[in-house]
Amino acid sequence: MSTPGAVAAFTAGFGRVRRAPAVLIGACALTLLVALPLSLALRGMLEAHFGASLAAEAAAAGTNPEWWQEFRSQASGLGVTFVPSIIGFAAILNDLSAFLDNTPLASTIAGVTAAWLLLWSFLSGGVLDRLARGRATRSDGFFAACGVHFWRLLRLGVLALAAYGILFRSVHRRIFEVAPALLLGDTTAETSAAAVRAGGYLVFGALLLIVNVVFDYARIRIVVEDRRSAVAALGASLRFVRRNPGRVFLLYTVNGLAFIILVAAYALLNPGAPGQGLAMWGALLFGQAYIVARHYLKLTFYASEIALFQSAAAHAGYTAAPPLVWPESPSAEAVSNAAGVAAR
Repeated sequence: MSTPGAVAAFTAGFGRVRRAPAVLIGACALTLLVALPLSLALRGMLEAHFGASLAAEAAAAGTNPEWWQEFRSQASGLGVTFVPSIIGFAAILNDLSAFLDNTPLASTIAGVTAAWLLLWSFLSGGVLDRLARGRATRSDGFFAACGVHFWRLLRLGVLALAAYGILFRSVHRRIFEVAPALLLGDTTAETSAAAVRAGGYLVFGALLLIVNVVFDYARIRIVVEDRRSAVAALGASLRFVRRNPGRVFLLYTVNGLAFIILVAAYALLNPGAPGQGLAMWGALLFGQAYIVARHYLKLTFYASEIALFQSAAAHAGYTAAPPLVWPESPSAEAVSNAAGVAAR
């Protein structure tokens, strides 16, 4: 019973994103908007370091490891993030490794990440509302939903920040520092250490998955049911996950497999370090296509979770919607639609 529900929810979510191109464009534009100041700042550092030297001409002709090493040795701030692992598929592995190993972000990156999270807290209410309705809400409806849900989602974000803080500051240390010391003792065998660390990654990843799922459905319940309390939405999310563990985690797995397939395709087709001319533009366009696809799957993740929740909680009927009198919630629209269907 759980398998058809999860697969159907993924298919429904994929279709909802396909019918919401403006949301996809907006998500990509937000990423570009946040990344652009950093790009311009790094460009200024590179220009200042290059000057009119011969190294500039050599770097323009292709990757120059000697110059790159020289730049890194004297760089500070944002410049320390300009490393070879930012190119192509290596960037994905580098980000994943830094995330699981709890590597601190550079201060500039941390600041921009915080700004992105604040912007996303505002926009996500409109995004989730649009994906939940499965139809266009136009700009007035979209930004009205953003405003209505912003403070509720922001409060939930503070709770999420606290939960992730506990995971990364306390639980992470116990899994990767305290537990290996207890399990290995004075053992220096690399295979044993690697096995323990691999087990730690599995345990920590499972905890992250559970926390992520619970907060995802809390966001959905805030938007779809017009809940005002972040704490109540979190409790309702826990109850929903507890009642539907098979479908919830199978859907998470399906979404995860879709992302793995995308990453594998990117790794196989990625052209690597760009050269000049058409090769450079081709590598740039390929990278941007990957970013768009990644945003599509991220939105599909949200849309499929919404579809699963609506199906399990009997909120799915409102998607064939009559004109909405704003600011009724998706939940109110569901009742209105059901009443309209019954009248016909």
